[in-house]
Amino acid sequence: MPNFVTYNVIPTLPAALEPLREISFNLWWTWEPSARRLFRHLDTELWNRTNHNPVRMLQLSRQVRLEEVAQDKNFLRELKQVHDAFTKYLSPKETYGKTEPGSVLQKPVAYFSAEFGFHESIPNYSGGLGILAGDHCKSASDLDINFVAVGLLYRHGYFKQEIDKDGLQHAINLNQNFHHLPIRDVRQGDHRLLVSVRILDRDVYAKVWQLLVGRVSLYLLDTDVPENNSDDRLITAELYGGDLEMRMRQEIILGIGGVHVLNALGLEPEVFHMNEGHSAFLALERIRLLVTEKKLDFYAAVQVAASAHVFTTHTPVPAGNDSFPREMMRKYFTDFAVELGIPFEELFTFGQTRVNPNDPFSMTILALRLSRHANGVSKLHGEVSRGLWKDVWTGVPQNEVPITSVTNGVHTKTWMAPEFSALSDKYLGDWE
Repeated sequence: MPNFVTYNVIPTLPAALEPLREISFNLWWTWEPSARRLFRHLDTELWNRTNHNPVRMLQLSRQVRLEEVAQDKNFLRELKQVHDAFTKYLSPKETYGKTEPGSVLQKPVAYFSAEFGFHESIPNYSGGLGILAGDHCKSASDLDINFVAVGLLYRHGYFKQEIDKDGLQHAINLNQNFHHLPIRDVRQGDHRLLVSVRILDRDVYAKVWQLLVGRVSLYLLDTDVPENNSDDRLITAELYGGDLEMRMRQEIILGIGGVHVLNALGLEPEVFHMNEGHSAFLALERIRLLVTEKKLDFYAAVQVAASAHVFTTHTPVPAGNDSFPREMMRKYFTDFAVELGIPFEELFTFGQTRVNPNDPFSMTILALRLSRHANGVSKLHGEVSRGLWKDVWTGVPQNEVPITSVTNGVHTKTWMAPEFSALSDKYLGDWE
């Protein structure tokens, strides 16, 4: 059978335009109007055709056009202004993160989410949960907080919606070429970083990609690697795709694999923030490491681990929260319970209210039990969540259920029209 090799042929970027490449690989451009305007000036038609993707745009640019703008004094002046602003943004200065109270965080906050929405050219999100996660990363960058994010990289992303002439929705499947995205594989020396997670009878491997969001790094796990069998390569194929077993495997890779990534990078987060329950297995993995490596007993490890966990719940109906049947949990976590030093049935109760022993294993309840701070995303949602999850705290009055609320915000500059951003710059100065 013949071997086929794919080659990507790209133009040579003139030295004078090299700052374009640097800017294109940092999502700072997604909220900086002058940067987007710069790429649009390079080639308006190509900017639109690539769905406003600077990396892909530079790959598809005509060599003659690149040579032309490399001699254009006006374009080079504009490029210098944008690059200077980019460099200034990244440079150390008197930021919230460098001064009190931001400087209190000596170790990073690790923010886990199943999806991140930064820009339409990076379809790694489905809706509000991902957009919120993306805005958190952007805001953490602006504040210069010690912050790192962890997620999954989906080959097929989430479907693209098209509406036909009759008003009917059609789901168009995506097939992303990761080399068209502003990501780079993480390397340790001469080798790419691979982490492994034990799933059933085998090790499943995940490659790690880095996406720069201003000053913040997002690490994305990708199981589509030759070291895995064909089934395991599909774990990160599609956001919220597949059956319940696929969801189980995705959440194992996100939570447990995500902890392994941070360990491999030598990061020791002070806080682990779970954005919805998809990543809650991270709590079990941190407990397992405390039991097996630090030799703590299970309940001591629970207290130590949970003290660093923060959980944000979003979905105010039980049906919208992931849960797994007992036999599926037994299939995947019997050996895990042995490592924790407790019976499987005892582990299973951490995902139940303990009111009905026949309830499935809820990821939301697991996150609530193994976190020392939990919040809804508005005052009303906090009230609803306290009512929805009150049985997790048997005997506690509903108004004393320890779920607070932090109202969702947005990253202002992302959502502000460039015209209003320019007005704010003109009349308010350093308003950001």
